Amino acid sequence: MKMSTEIANAMTGNTPAITFAEGTCHIIPAFGNMGVLESDEGLLIFDTPIRQMAPGAFRKLREITDKPVKYIIYSHGHIDHAYGFGPIIQEAEEKGWEMPKVIAHENCVERFKKYRMLDKYHEWLNQQQFSSLTKGKGKIFPAHEELEPNIVIKGKEVYKFKFGDYDCEIYHDWGETDDALWLWIPEKKVIFAGDLMVSHFPNVGNPYKVQRYPKHWALAMEKMLKKNADYLLPGHGLLIEGQKKVKEVLSITAEALNFVHDEVVKRMNEGKWFEQIFHELLEIFPEHLKKHENLRPLYGCFEFAIHAVYREYHGWYNTGNPTDLFPAKSQDVSKEFLKVANEEKFLEQAKKNLEEGKLQLALHLIDVIIKGTDPENYELLLEAYSLKSTILKKLSDEQTSFIASNIISNGATVLKPLIRELKKKVRK
Repeated sequence: MKMSTEIANAMTGNTPAITFAEGTCHIIPAFGNMGVLESDEGLLIFDTPIRQMAPGAFRKLREITDKPVKYIIYSHGHIDHAYGFGPIIQEAEEKGWEMPKVIAHENCVERFKKYRMLDKYHEWLNQQQFSSLTKGKGKIFPAHEELEPNIVIKGKEVYKFKFGDYDCEIYHDWGETDDALWLWIPEKKVIFAGDLMVSHFPNVGNPYKVQRYPKHWALAMEKMLKKNADYLLPGHGLLIEGQKKVKEVLSITAEALNFVHDEVVKRMNEGKWFEQIFHELLEIFPEHLKKHENLRPLYGCFEFAIHAVYREYHGWYNTGNPTDLFPAKSQDVSKEFLKVANEEKFLEQAKKNLEEGKLQLALHLIDVIIKGTDPENYELLLEAYSLKSTILKKLSDEQTSFIASNIISNGATVLKPLIRELKKKVRK
């Protein structure tokens, strides 16, 4: 199930802005979406996109309205929601306007501190996750360049304020992050959701990132349901319009999150370990959830969500096998395997698995060769690395999840210089 052109264009900002709610609200599609509430006072901006897309998004905004920006709200502190403020601030400085007030949750302030502490790590990490968007074009993680909030929401308080003729209510919930905010505008029956709502399966259990909160996320969906909104602006993807459609999307998302949470917890209480839980859940994932258009595995996916629930409640020892408590180096284990059966046997079986479409098993076998063989056996290593690269490219093409596809594709990219170097050594 590949991402539709419409959704892909919306997520990368290649679609025009949309005005809705009787001309008072706008969505500027980007990675992620910029939500706009327009009043007599000026503009309220809910989220700014990743820094590289901010100038384009801002130009689209200025094609709609020239009113000054009065508020910027961070739905959370991720780089695709809280760092594309540059054009807004630059304009205010050039025109001598009052600087916009910046609203965020107190946990977002702590998030910025963490990002500054782990700046180099997060730069590396985000280069991996967003490589297909940035294509190596410079630094993408702007730690130390935050626009700090000057209105900080504490705990679970509902922050209410008047903006022109509109009542604005900001709620705090946990979901993809612990600093998530969403905005309710009752007069317009509009919810700006940030990444609590996206156009696909929620980003629960991101392999690179810290803990997500599936059960809390479901509760946030249920809280939004009570608003009976006519419009729901997601953090990524297409505007959701119509009370019936909004209810459907919120309900099905809550159902999916509750399902994965409750079924994992049930099996943990039965004393099962992760591998068994994981594969059992793959077998019982309901078809109506699997096939729903708003639960497509385009970014996050059901498999990642299983990890998220288990990790929230369980420690790092997740196999139940004492062999894994103090593991030997994988390189040493591979060398022992190759004493039992030589490299040619492993390579032969890996090729057979590839022919049969058993790509994951083939990768395990190839890794034994790569880690365990003599590092000067250039011809064998060249064949193993080349075969692994072929399999990774095939796996990446099969993925519907943006994150999974990038991780696997990056694995093949890393092998390119190794393969080139081995080819030079073989020729000598």
